[in-house]
Amino acid sequence: MAEITLLEAVNRALHHEMANDPKVVVLGEDVGDNGGVFRATVGLKDKFGCKRVIDSPLAEALIGGVTVGMATQGLRPVAEFQFQGFVFPAMEHLACHAARMRNRTRGRLTCPAVFRAPFGGGIHAPEHHSESVEALFAHIPGLKVVIPSSPQRAYGLLLASIRSNDPVMFFEPKRIYRTVKSDVVDNGETLPLDTCFTLRKGRDLTLVTWGACVIESLQAATTLAEQGIEVEVIDLASIKPIDMKTIITSLEKTGRLLVVHEACKTCGVGAEIVARTAEHAMYLLKAPPKRITGPDTVMPYYRNEDFFMIQESDIVLAARELVEKWK
Repeated sequence: MAEITLLEAVNRALHHEMANDPKVVVLGEDVGDNGGVFRATVGLKDKFGCKRVIDSPLAEALIGGVTVGMATQGLRPVAEFQFQGFVFPAMEHLACHAARMRNRTRGRLTCPAVFRAPFGGGIHAPEHHSESVEALFAHIPGLKVVIPSSPQRAYGLLLASIRSNDPVMFFEPKRIYRTVKSDVVDNGETLPLDTCFTLRKGRDLTLVTWGACVIESLQAATTLAEQGIEVEVIDLASIKPIDMKTIITSLEKTGRLLVVHEACKTCGVGAEIVARTAEHAMYLLKAPPKRITGPDTVMPYYRNEDFFMIQESDIVLAARELVEKWK
């Protein structure tokens, strides 16, 4: 079996679900003839035609509104925003309509839609192309927020998102679109939308992360193991809902919590994890929880981007402090 990239896994999931469910349609800017800005939708229009793979105008508000309309009338649309930073014109449709449809109609209507967008920095992109604002969407009742970090999880989580009867924000870490490869069985099996994935077992520290930061976190765990510190690495994957049960079970072993995310620190998802830990598992902690995050600044242009991005060395230093200072 040939290994595929995260990007190819997204494409494979879309092909599978469109072939098996005629209600699934794809829309967005350049998703048809060009196959998407990153080629995530390449080949779909040739196979399924222009009625199911729709090139939209350059109008994100229109994409949001049309997607909600499609979803309430029996289709399962998968809308692509070219970058997460382009979603904001569609926020009224996401927050005021997609997220509220089930509640507003007392269950008479649902909104089984997926809103895909590449996100995150690290590719030297211009302004509005490198945002990590998953916390904004997690704050909106009625939206699920999912971030895959490997080809297998991209495939299984996207299938589950398309089959969900409620709207899902599906954010893909573009920095690892083509750099992470693994085997993916195209069998149509989904992964749960409410569960963390424990990627590495450890006894000394629980490290919770998601998206592209999983790569640096696993590298740091390997480095720390050589220094005698065993880190348990958890891929959050589901930003909302958060699987605190898995995190707390890990803390029962380690007693130390480190959260790593690229998004800015203030009101980030890491703060929510720390708060829930304080509420429900404070007695397990041997040390104060710690966060390694992006700074509270706008993502800089490419010459200064490395100063914003989290490095493996940042994680190693924070983990060592948690373990060595609080023995």
